[in-house]
Amino acid sequence: MRAGILLVLVVNLGWVACAVAQAKPNHLSGEHSPYLRRAVSQPVDWYPWGADAFQRAKELGHPILLDVGAVWCPWCGLMDRDTYTKAATADYINQHFVAVKVDFDAAPELVAQLQQAQAVLNLPAGLPLTSFITPDGKLYFGAGYLPAEHRDGKSSFRETGDEALARFADKSKIEEQSFQLEIRK
Repeated sequence: MRAGILLVLVVNLGWVACAVAQAKPNHLSGEHSPYLRRAVSQPVDWYPWGADAFQRAKELGHPILLDVGAVWCPWCGLMDRDTYTKAATADYINQHFVAVKVDFDAAPELVAQLQQAQAVLNLPAGLPLTSFITPDGKLYFGAGYLPAEHRDGKSSFRETGDEALARFADKSKIEEQSFQLEIRK
């Protein structure tokens, strides 16, 4: 009987802890963009584009995951719902990357530069635009829509993230195959 009560108590505390963790806002809470506001309650620790994100990436020695999307983009909404709300994917992102979210409509100069960089590197350049950037601003890898799980021949976010991390570890390859962004924060 005591074991049953203890089990119920532990399970309930687990649910409360999960709810509290989900309710903790990320760094987008002060943003006004509808696309960024939509991601405030996601479990990914999103930053807006800016010096804070790049400083955090330098401190941690992690690459930046950059998600560019728009409220009117159906694939962006699908990736937000299908990928970024999954706890396992969010934990993976939060552990290995500094995550940055950009609204396509609010940053046209940045988006144009990112699309040019992706095209130069022969990477997808549509929306959603998923880019991997060094802490010093070199775009070195990217993709488009990435589901949480591998399906229909489409790599999962984690598979692509693992490839991005492997490329990030090879500094000589980054020097050969990357695009230095003009970072205006």
